[in-house]
Amino acid sequence: MVICNSYQQLFAIGLFLIMLTSCTNNLKDVQNIGISDNEPIGVAENINLKYTDSGKVKAILKSPKMYDYSNMKFAYNEFTDGVNLELFEDGKKSVVISDYAIIYNKTNIIDLQGNVKITTHSNDTLFAEQLYYDQEKNWLFTNKPVTFRTGQDIINGNGFDSNSKFTNAEVLEITGLITVDE
Repeated sequence: MVICNSYQQLFAIGLFLIMLTSCTNNLKDVQNIGISDNEPIGVAENINLKYTDSGKVKAILKSPKMYDYSNMKFAYNEFTDGVNLELFEDGKKSVVISDYAIIYNKTNIIDLQGNVKITTHSNDTLFAEQLYYDQEKNWLFTNKPVTFRTGQDIINGNGFDSNSKFTNAEVLEITGLITVDE
């Protein structure tokens, strides 16, 4: 009986030691319990985000839905139902609209897709199917077909390159130019 009892004790101690050494304190694993590797960590609906600086509204972002994939190795936020962004500078408003958008957190690149339209406060308008925005460099670019209306000119081309204020906007590989007399 004593031999059997010591085997049971030895087994219980061994099991306890195995359980103790297999436990690790990994907060990331605990946070991801129940989340598939391909699932967003969060979903936001009916977004109406206002960004202010020094008490002044600088931007308003509206979107029906945003998926937060910050749990991925290459983190991103996805706006599957489009975005409407109003930008304010010196009391003047510019508007950015697209059917879909994705923001890559590590590279600070925003990828706008589907019926992209940017209208500046001076009424210059860019139409594109896809447009990238580099947030660090404040730079817009694409190699896809675009239509750019500036002043009386409507310029079609295959690509676009510009700073965010459109002060040096350039349509690449121009395929057509129309000047509208007013």
